[in-house]
Amino acid sequence: MTTRAYDEVVSAAINDLAANGFDSVERVAYWEAQIRAAAEAMLGSAAQAEETLRRAMAQVYARLLDQGKVVQMHPGVERFTVERLRPQLRAELDRRIMASAQLIRLNRRQAIEKTLQRFSGWSTSIPAGGSDNVDRREEKATLKKALKQLPFEERRVLIDQGHKLTASIADIIAVDQRAIAVKWNSRWRQPGYNYREDHKERDGLIYLLRGCWAAEQGLIKPGGAGYYDQVTAFAEEPFCRCQGTYIYNLRDLPAEMLTNKGREALDEARRKARAAMAGAY
Repeated sequence: MTTRAYDEVVSAAINDLAANGFDSVERVAYWEAQIRAAAEAMLGSAAQAEETLRRAMAQVYARLLDQGKVVQMHPGVERFTVERLRPQLRAELDRRIMASAQLIRLNRRQAIEKTLQRFSGWSTSIPAGGSDNVDRREEKATLKKALKQLPFEERRVLIDQGHKLTASIADIIAVDQRAIAVKWNSRWRQPGYNYREDHKERDGLIYLLRGCWAAEQGLIKPGGAGYYDQVTAFAEEPFCRCQGTYIYNLRDLPAEMLTNKGREALDEARRKARAAMAGAY
């Protein structure tokens, strides 16, 4: 059923109740059933929505792994390392698809029930015999609005879940490869992006990953930004597009995050590297 067909059912229901009023429970129940059926037909089957979701998430996954986008978030990590993690990353994709499908189903049920609740409340307020004081146009617009907005909301869910998938996959790789810190990359410069002001303020800040090997060895300490787990994670908040660039080496940290022991270890590593290069010649 098309949007036009749904509109016609809603219009018929409003006109009938305005003309006859709440003269029986059966009249209201009849139109509720008609509106529900028309709404479900207009939205299409849940299976169709889930297939669209699956394709969209698979495209995000392919862009991250097959096109190598996720490696850009992990400087120094080789592609073959990411390939080794594919089973674990694929499991995360499947988990995200299941969660997203459940969210879409829930949103659909809520939108339809909200519409029916609105209709029921309005229709039972009309006195038997009908009323000339009913604003039919306003009521029709109200009943049509929530469901017409739903396809847009579902697209927003797909986009948001894609960002969450990206963040989850990046985190899995970071844990496996023993990252020690992460740099926050905000997308506040992106045209049209409704960014959060506090996320913009995090742009470029480097957060220590609590419990990492370098911290446990006393080589590094939190900088001015503190620990990553003290702020909301990438894509944790709805429609957040922020991402991280993960750091694995002491040399890539700002000086303020190195302890004396860390600076000594880094100096020693550099001396050994210079010696090795000299020996090669």
